[in-house]
Parts: sequence; structure tokens; C-alpha cells
Amino acid sequence: MSKLPTAHKFIDLSDYGRPAARVISKALKNTNFTPIHVTIGFIISGLIATICILKNAYWLAALFLVLKSILDAADGELARVKNTPSYTGRYLDSVSDFILNAIFLFAIYHVTESNIWLTLLAFLCIQLQGTLYNYYYVILRTRHNGDTTSRIFEEKTPTALKGETQSNVNILFKLYKLFYGPFDKIIYTLDHKASTGKTLPNWLMTSLSIFGLGFQLLMIAILLILGLKEYIIPYFISTSILIAGFISIRKSL
Repeated sequence: MSKLPTAHKFIDLSDYGRPAARVISKALKNTNFTPIHVTIGFIISGLIATICILKNAYWLAALFLVLKSILDAADGELARVKNTPSYTGRYLDSVSDFILNAIFLFAIYHVTESNIWLTLLAFLCIQLQGTLYNYYYVILRTRHNGDTTSRIFEEKTPTALKGETQSNVNILFKLYKLFYGPFDKIIYTLDHKASTGKTLPNWLMTSLSIFGLGFQLLMIAILLILGLKEYIIPYFISTSILIAGFISIRKSL
């Protein structure tokens, strides 16, 4: 099931794992596997990728980074085909991504002997890039297809949906706000009128999708297998210059 109607679909460079994710979700539809199980699967895949980076097994690391992206899409697909949306799954997914991103960059810092402050800056850049993309993407989905768990403004703890407990939602939402709250505030401050502005054209969303987590992990994978691991941290720092450009284009529409 697509997140957007046909007229507003765009080529999402970060969503290359979606076809495989749909196959996985269909295979698991009539089983006892839940979206949470798939989320745990992508956490495990991400941790294995980290071990491979530390062991200099870069082809294997790339494989598990791509698998992580596929499973990251598959948990949401499974929730849709089973019609079991949950805030628990939504926030667990985001919190896990945040932690794994930090672990990935720490591993890259270790094998490249990079500067710790540049590594920290690269991590902040990755998160800010992802926040901008998700901000615009959720606005688009909310306008044109609706979304039961993703919200443009994550301000209040949501009420648990059927099949989940409020205590789990409360804990995960607090973690989400702790990790993502500062980035949300920065992007909202830079473009607080985006939610009431014109619908973003498909070409702009495609351009923005280089900030999607899937594309970010793909770039890490490519640079690893090309023997260019020293360029990973500079890549994320330098591409963050585009944030101002994308926001300026959005405001000019």
C-alpha cells in the first residue's frame, strides 16, 4: 500500500528497499510476526553492519546496511497490510534509527581515526538532514493520504491505539522527544510555514530524498566498498549546505 496517491508519488531515492519490503510484508501477513519483530530485525542487521565495519569487512557491512534499510521499510509495510498501526512501532523505529546512526558513525570514526568533533558534527548533520526530509514528507502525506501515526508536530504524547499499551507509548515518546526534539525545533524555526504553504512538487521531494535515511545508509555502503571510508564524515557535513537551499526553494514556491 502506497503512502501517497498517484498524483503525488515521487521518485524516492531513499526508498529503494520498498519493493523487497513489500515482498517481506506479504510473506509475513498471515503469520504471528508483528511489525515490532521486523523492527528488531533491522536493529540486529544494523548492529551486525557495525561489527563488520569494525572488522574491516566492508562488503558485508554494505550488505547489512542495505538489509537494514529494507527491514526499516518492511515494518511499516507489515503494519499496513495487517492494519495494525501503532505509536509504539512508530517511535521504536525512530529511536532505534537515532541510536544506530550514532553507532554507525562511531564505528566509522574508529576505523578512519577521524576527528571526534567532526564525527559529532557529521552525526548532527545526518539528523538535521533527515528531519528536514521527514518534515516535508509527513506534510505531504498528511495532506494527500492521511497517516495514523506520523504527525507533523510531535508536541503531545498520543493516545495508544488498539493493541498497544499507553505506558509503552509514553516511554517511547519521551525518548523520541529527547532525541529528535532539538532537530524538530531547528527545522520548524527555519521553515515554520511549510505546513500551510503550497504542496511541494515531486521533483523537489525527489531531490530532498537524498536526505532520507535509506539514501544516507546507501552512501555509507558505497563509500565503504569503494575504499573511500575517510570521505563518509566529510560527505555528510558538506551536503548539509543543501539544507538552506532546499528551504529557500520551498519558500519561493
